[in-house]
Amino acid sequence: MTAVSEDQAGALPALPLPGERNCPFGPPPEYEDLRAGSPVTRVACPTGVDAWLVSRYTDVRHVLGDPQLFSNRPGVAAHILLGYGGDTPIGEGEFPRMDGAEHLRFRRHMAPEVSNIKRINQLRPLVQKIVDQRLDVLAAAPPPVDLYADFARPVTTAVIAELLDVPEADRGLFQRAAEALSAGESSGSDVAAALQPLFEYLYMMVVTRRAEPGEDVISRMIVRSDQTDRPFTDTELISMAAALLIAGYDTTASLISHSIVALLEHPQELQRLRADPSLAVTAAEELVRYLGVGSGLLREVTQDTEIAGQPVKAGDYVVVAIQSANRDTALYADGDRLDIGRTSGPHLGFGHGPHQCVGQQLARLELTAVLGTVPRRVPSLRLAVPFDEIRFKVGGTVLGPAAVPAAWDEIVPALETGV
Repeated sequence: MTAVSEDQAGALPALPLPGERNCPFGPPPEYEDLRAGSPVTRVACPTGVDAWLVSRYTDVRHVLGDPQLFSNRPGVAAHILLGYGGDTPIGEGEFPRMDGAEHLRFRRHMAPEVSNIKRINQLRPLVQKIVDQRLDVLAAAPPPVDLYADFARPVTTAVIAELLDVPEADRGLFQRAAEALSAGESSGSDVAAALQPLFEYLYMMVVTRRAEPGEDVISRMIVRSDQTDRPFTDTELISMAAALLIAGYDTTASLISHSIVALLEHPQELQRLRADPSLAVTAAEELVRYLGVGSGLLREVTQDTEIAGQPVKAGDYVVVAIQSANRDTALYADGDRLDIGRTSGPHLGFGHGPHQCVGQQLARLELTAVLGTVPRRVPSLRLAVPFDEIRFKVGGTVLGPAAVPAAWDEIVPALETGV
């Protein structure tokens, strides 16, 4: 990636990043002024590159919806993470950085396993069972308990591991890999060191599933791709499995814990949900919009063009500010307000266009199950420390609290909730 010179860096404002004190649930306050006066502006990013920052809903949607003009090649997080994408060649099976037909080749095999509505309905009882089992574990542990480490991460880890048929004893491999990838200070060598044991494990998994296919996601993708004129290679399958494991682990876990904290800090909305668990579906959608993707997504301009009248050149980088776009009055006049009963609009919390999150339906399912269960089974749920003492993640691509110390008076047995 093109580094910013010292003179340039001094002349450019820094990319506004979420700050736990000023904006624990939304974009930095600078974005309101940017949307009003400088919707496409030049910024310096943490990894030493400069980019065009796009902050309005309509413009962000335009960039995400046109991969021919705005390519995913550099990787969505290379402006934030040192060890991610950038100028490195696209690896075999690294489909998130691919565009067009190459990207579609992978997506059309993965999507049926994690986004197809029929498949999601099949997974619903499994996800509900995992959520209830984890609450049963917490019921046996005296509070306070960290809801991020001891509830959200075990839930999302178990869901993905069940889909891939990974034994519980082996799940620490992808936990460590996910943590290395999402940490802003991780270098390329740090990431490689964390991924190597995971890739070795996944290689043996792929070899085994080729010989004896089961009902897990990898086996199903092997069988499906073997019926095409271009079956997946072992390396491609390893990359796809790694993407599922890593993305499904911490991204959704952070969304769950972030959502719980947001509801605890909006007690009227939490009470609405407790009184009417059917609101869990709209609450999940609203929380995805409300919390958003804090550090934005990176794209590379493929040919000279314009964004909202601002000329941009081929080779320029663009950061689309998802959080800002989701708070734009063009989407909702009261976008800064959390409303769990809000009729869902076309928010960008899962992206937009061909590269929108392939696992978004699975993430919705997990978040909806949590929101429909936790307020009923843990009606006295509360933070165990003052909100001001909650630490939030900084410097990475995944937002949310680093820990959620929580307490309660009782966790009601699952059968008594009617769930």
